[in-house]
Amino acid sequence: MLFVPLLTAALSTGPVATLGPIEFQTCLYSLQHMATVVGVSKSIVDEVIPTLKLQQQVLKLDREQPEFVQTFSQYLATRITPARIERGRELYARHEEFLDALTRRYGVPGRYLVAFWGLETNYGSYLGGVPTLDALATLACDERRAAFFGKEFISALQLMQRESLSPEQMYGSWAGAVGHTQFMPSSYLKYAVDGDGDGRINLWQSERDALASGASFLQQLGWKFGLRWGREVLLPDDFSYQQAGTNAMLSLQEWSELGVRRADGKALPTTDIEGAILVPAGHTGPAFMVYANFFVIMQWNRSESYAISVGHLADRIKGGDNLLRPPPPGQRSLSLQQTAEMQRALNTAGYDAGVADGIFGPASRAALRAFQHATGLVADGYPDQNSLARLLELENTQQTE
Repeated sequence: MLFVPLLTAALSTGPVATLGPIEFQTCLYSLQHMATVVGVSKSIVDEVIPTLKLQQQVLKLDREQPEFVQTFSQYLATRITPARIERGRELYARHEEFLDALTRRYGVPGRYLVAFWGLETNYGSYLGGVPTLDALATLACDERRAAFFGKEFISALQLMQRESLSPEQMYGSWAGAVGHTQFMPSSYLKYAVDGDGDGRINLWQSERDALASGASFLQQLGWKFGLRWGREVLLPDDFSYQQAGTNAMLSLQEWSELGVRRADGKALPTTDIEGAILVPAGHTGPAFMVYANFFVIMQWNRSESYAISVGHLADRIKGGDNLLRPPPPGQRSLSLQQTAEMQRALNTAGYDAGVADGIFGPASRAALRAFQHATGLVADGYPDQNSLARLLELENTQQTE
């Protein structure tokens, strides 16, 4: 998983572009110059730049992120497993005193820190095996997100300098995220803290550094103490799905008046706390009410499926139940190409879905809801095969008229 705040760049929906060795070497000269300008020591620049290797597999993985190619059912099933829940409970108990101290200092309950740890690296059992500097240099030389990863590459060199790290000690995900909680180098530099008191910050080797750094980061993002991430809810039979989505925030009192109830059928709390309704698997799957801390989680990873998984795993770690309405197991996801085709068809039909990039975000969901509502479909904004077929049918009809 990526520790990439506010990731909004488009995924390529065509063949994976290759980066040739000549272009890579030319790019390395630019990275070398950038590092020198910001004050990275000459010894580090001279040690690192000549040894960097182009990683074509990194470019391939960059265009196949699971948040964009799996259904919510598939995503949840592979991440919230009985083994992961049980291991999370064991580690929460082991670190409970330390986690309580972090909660007092940063306001973030320990169950969320353990949940992030579980989703990012399965509690440190796999920290990634890709050379961080190679991965970041490759992505910095790929035009899709060159500016972002160029800065991360420079941050990685600065991190080497600050923490006296060797290139061999720096390894992690294909996107350059490192350590137990998979921080990008810029976040490591800015938010990581010394949790074990040894005077250094090592997110690879120190569980306490990683957990404390996660708490520090979430506090800086605006975590609200005393507020949960969200909860599963029941929607009334006549629920208007055009009211779903992250842009439709109402108070719990207002949602209650519209017939929304807790998953166990009890009434929602009568407070002014605002929430939004999400139906990540469409109207046949579970519904969630999400609060302000959900959007904090999404600054860790911009996937709604990821944020729901963090919240649900945190609940399960503290003894919460499984979803009362699990997602349908047989759902099929659209491919990136099909998703881009749906966005293009929505735009052609007069519904503004934004750039046809294969990433189905809030704008695309709103456009699909409007189309579904206008054509008599359940307006849940879920990009399924039926909605795509209806859009293409409409497009074909308009072209033949």
